[in-house]
Amino acid sequence: MAEFLTDIKEIRARARQEIDKGPITSAYGADLQRVVQVCNEALATELVCVLRYKRHYYTATGIYAEPVAAEFLEHAADEQEHADRLARRIVQLGGAPDFNPDTLTARSHAEYDASLDLVEMIKEDLVAERVAIASYTEIVQWLGDHDVTTRRVFEDLLAQEEDHANDLKGLLERLPEALKR
Repeated sequence: MAEFLTDIKEIRARARQEIDKGPITSAYGADLQRVVQVCNEALATELVCVLRYKRHYYTATGIYAEPVAAEFLEHAADEQEHADRLARRIVQLGGAPDFNPDTLTARSHAEYDASLDLVEMIKEDLVAERVAIASYTEIVQWLGDHDVTTRRVFEDLLAQEEDHANDLKGLLERLPEALKR
């Protein structure tokens, strides 16, 4: 195991030399530009999810629509919070959050959906959550110990996306079979 803080004077000197880099020190082990790019892709994913959930919230109809729409609205708020966390992290890393609507869907891992059928809405939202889960799991593994703070952001998002997927799976299970056909 390596020594811890073998030369505190050297650490202090390095901290002063590159003060303009803010939280990024020589201990940062990831490819900074690639991490910012990946975070911007995740930001696009979250924003597309906000838009999809909002569309589903406003267009859900039928006898079972009210509790399902309430779930859509809750998930939209969560996804917006995810987007905000990613944007803040991108800025901390010295990058610029990319909110450009012209390229949003191209950068997003998840797809937008304009279904009008309640069951299809739930299924498409569940697919998008599963895409986010797979993507964020891979990002967490890729970051490893190279950028612990960004990894923790993605670990938190991953846990919430898994919760969303579980909620949506539960909605599908509780709907009558006649609706699922």
